[in-house]
Amino acid sequence: MTIRLAVVSTAKNTNRILEDMQRQAGDALDVVFHMGDKTAPFKASSLSRMLPTTGTDGHLMEGDSYSGAAEPLVQSDDYFRLRDVFSDHMNRTGASHKYKSHPLKDQQDFHDYYHVVCDRLAAELRTRDVTHVLFFNVPHLSYDTALYHVASALGLPITIVTQSLFAGKFFSMADPADLGALLPNSDVAPYPIEKGSKPDLFYMQGIKQEREEGGKITPKAIMHLMTFLLLKRRWKALNPFYVIRLVCHMKRIYGGLPKWRDPFARFFHEDELTYFDTLTSFEDQTVDLSGDYIYFPLQLQPEMTTSALGGRFRDQAYAIERLAGILPEGVRILVKENPKQGGYMRGPMFFHRLNRIPSVTFLPSWADTHALTGGAKFVAAVTGTAGWEAIRAGTPALVFGKAWYRKLAGVVEWHERLTYQEVIATQVDHPALEQGVGALQAACHDGVVDRHYAKIVTDFDSDANDVACAKTVLGLITGDIHHTFSPES
Repeated sequence: MTIRLAVVSTAKNTNRILEDMQRQAGDALDVVFHMGDKTAPFKASSLSRMLPTTGTDGHLMEGDSYSGAAEPLVQSDDYFRLRDVFSDHMNRTGASHKYKSHPLKDQQDFHDYYHVVCDRLAAELRTRDVTHVLFFNVPHLSYDTALYHVASALGLPITIVTQSLFAGKFFSMADPADLGALLPNSDVAPYPIEKGSKPDLFYMQGIKQEREEGGKITPKAIMHLMTFLLLKRRWKALNPFYVIRLVCHMKRIYGGLPKWRDPFARFFHEDELTYFDTLTSFEDQTVDLSGDYIYFPLQLQPEMTTSALGGRFRDQAYAIERLAGILPEGVRILVKENPKQGGYMRGPMFFHRLNRIPSVTFLPSWADTHALTGGAKFVAAVTGTAGWEAIRAGTPALVFGKAWYRKLAGVVEWHERLTYQEVIATQVDHPALEQGVGALQAACHDGVVDRHYAKIVTDFDSDANDVACAKTVLGLITGDIHHTFSPES
């Protein structure tokens, strides 16, 4: 039987892998629906940004009319939860967070759009007689989210591949909820980990763990201010007093944060000013690591690690609230912001919620995360790599979401009956940790499916990688190769 594949592939390297898959499979594989960049049949981001940009086959919404094809999803018991997940993922391209933003404003707008997009996608899957669906990352960008929801409701076999932090290794699964669900395997060699050694987090380069003098406004920040004014405030840009006030406000923020922290390096919006004003108010405090405390480093948002893998705890304030509820009197929660975070999901009410928790102390940006980890009773995170760093250092970790490392020694997964004593009684058995990582590596697949991770692979050969990844992904789709992670019993 010919595999009639629907795929989300938006990067050049995954497009090459897809082409190699077609060459290797011949007539056994027919890519009948592809959302990707402008060279693909349909431009994926035109759905999340609601733009008229077309792919080679036009725009997905051309000739759109109600079909009822998504009715299995609409009638499902999980429909309202999934609709809210889609709305959350659409928010990342809202006007306060992206220059090329969609026009949706209220809850009903998001709900209506979800209904329309799912109906359209379901009609395409049905019309094109799709038999299998492939994602080159965990769905989290709204257009892939809707496709995943529809494909799941229609009962189509799904394959998801996503890169791991291990050089040249990637994960696979059928459901994002399966991430990290790995059975112990004592038949493989343990993976040696020097206790206390730190993983290579190349994407955190330039981030320091020390106090230093304030920074100065950067050319990048001025460029983003100009972009904001041209796209969002054209008439106000003609008012010199308005522009001068913005520049002066930005300068105050830069001066109040360490010079390695560039708050407007990626984006500027007026709403960001309030967020960074709040951050600067924490900079001059003394960091007290005495007594018993839990370290909770916030994760960057919007990101797959929270929006797709955090479940209800994509609301990180809620995770901190639940954590506070199990702590005995006198145990503090030390919260540190992600050094790359902007104002997204960090409005005044977020900080008000944290302020309502007596045990919470919000730390300055320069607080040393390694010292915090070393002195903590345990580290808590939704899915962040801080938990992975913690268990490597011998400190237990509590995770609230589907962290890839959640089944390793020293990790406790949140559940409603969890107690403080249960978490602090957890020990990091280092040999068991090495054995678990060995089993995890053995269940991974060789190759790079996320181009950003090629830099940590020695002597990376792009052509050989594409051919190898294509063979593996084909095997995952046909079932000849087992997924890294499978549903938990």
